[in-house]
Amino acid sequence: MSLTLVQAEKKQSLSRDEAIQPLKTLENSKVRTEDLNAWYGNNQVLKNLNVEAREHSVTAIIGPSGCGKSTFIRCLNRMHELVPRARTSGRVILDGSDIYSKGVDPVTIRRRVGMVFQKPNPFPTMSVYDNVAAGLKLNGERNHEVLDRAVERSLELAFLWDEVKGDLDKSGASLSGGQQQRLCIARALAVEPEVILMDEPCSALDPIATAKIEELIASIKENYTVVIVTHNMQQAARVSDFTAFLYLGQLIEYGETTSLFENPVEELTERYLTGKFG
Repeated sequence: MSLTLVQAEKKQSLSRDEAIQPLKTLENSKVRTEDLNAWYGNNQVLKNLNVEAREHSVTAIIGPSGCGKSTFIRCLNRMHELVPRARTSGRVILDGSDIYSKGVDPVTIRRRVGMVFQKPNPFPTMSVYDNVAAGLKLNGERNHEVLDRAVERSLELAFLWDEVKGDLDKSGASLSGGQQQRLCIARALAVEPEVILMDEPCSALDPIATAKIEELIASIKENYTVVIVTHNMQQAARVSDFTAFLYLGQLIEYGETTSLFENPVEELTERYLTGKFG
């Protein structure tokens, strides 16, 4: 892609009023952003984003590297502010309330909005059981029967129970890469969040492990709202109900996944989906 084309598309994306206008509010919206901006120091990486995620659905965030996808989902549970010199403006509305309002405890928000990272990160010194129960114990739960039920339920939701039920005392780090990622998903589900954020959860996995994660995502949306960042266009098309395409920190297009992939409104979206850049 030539520099001239990059500059032209940048100019186009920055000049289109449609790209930054608030979206029509979706029915059953669980979380939405209103004119969300984010910076690392003086570098602005998100610009007036208005995106919504419907309750009990999967929303995919797509776009080329460096467009702000990971920063966006980190703003949805206030993890962005943990980075030195990082800041935001605008609003993130969860069930009608702004999570950035004065007096809102970010720890409470992170319990309601869980995160699964790109690289599996089980606690290496903990067993499979203790990995899943860690969040509950941190919240003060000590009843063994409650913990047992929560661990089994979470591992079942993560399609991992049948594979590890006889090895709950083994180190979480002893599992395969795909199993470790599902263990991390089980850990996130154990504290019963309302929203699950996934930052490229399959990028380090083989096709078989990826298929299991995708099946898991399709299953848990019955009870949770899922927002997933992915570079894999086929994956976005398979697992998501809605898709947002970001470019240079701006929202270029948002809509139902089937419509966006088969009949994109914006030329820039079409170019990205057909592999002409990114």
